[in-house]
Amino acid sequence: MVPLRTDMYVPVMMEIAIAVATTARTHGYDVLLLTGEEGPDAVRRVTGSGLADAMILMDVELDDERLPLLRGTDQPSVLIGLPADTTGLTCVDLDFRATGALCVEHLAMLGHRDIAVIGEAPAVYERHTGFAERTLDGLRSRAQELGVRLLHRPCEGGYDAMAVTLARILDERPGTTGFVVQNESAVEPLLALLRQQGRAVPEDVSVVAICPDQVATQASVRLTSVAIPAQEMGRNAVERLVAKLDGRGSDEVVLITPELTVRASTGPVPE
Repeated sequence: MVPLRTDMYVPVMMEIAIAVATTARTHGYDVLLLTGEEGPDAVRRVTGSGLADAMILMDVELDDERLPLLRGTDQPSVLIGLPADTTGLTCVDLDFRATGALCVEHLAMLGHRDIAVIGEAPAVYERHTGFAERTLDGLRSRAQELGVRLLHRPCEGGYDAMAVTLARILDERPGTTGFVVQNESAVEPLLALLRQQGRAVPEDVSVVAICPDQVATQASVRLTSVAIPAQEMGRNAVERLVAKLDGRGSDEVVLITPELTVRASTGPVPE
């Protein structure tokens, strides 16, 4: 189940889905892809029809309304994502809390004390989507520990929305020298706007992104980033599910350790 919402970065979702499909095929399973935003109804449709042997759910919210149904059925399932309560569930995800902490640590180590976080679209936070909330939690708690000031602003992405968001950030915190971006469609607009304002990256401001490596390496400035391990997440979810189908699996939470790759977009805070 991959709800394809307009406020999510679809290429990452599809990369995970392709990894699921190819891994499932090696175990002799085919994949039925449900892309609607049906929530519990889709779970009922699958569990009540014998359409599938097992389920993988994506776009997991902290208090996901699909979870009571999953806990109440014998059908094996794995979540790619982490709800608030993981009791009786198997979950695979990047450790987004550690990801947020890692981004703050990197910028703080370079001397940055005023950091702005350009987040996903507001609707992603309104739904309490797990990955976005957990990243924010990691960013805030580590910033507090390190004595760093942090400002978080959601952004629809795209040039116009990014222009408004950046203007607001620089009005509220003129001393901002570090940016963390968790919104693939905001990356290039941010870099273009900083250029237009005469703010050089990384000499004047540093930028860290949480995004696929392809987005980071193809940006106009090669971005220091924490990669989204889409293939590993998809593959891992299928392996756990096949183990359950074979009667070997147990409920567990698998968190993938984040890795930060330093490229050309981060440097010491300007003197």
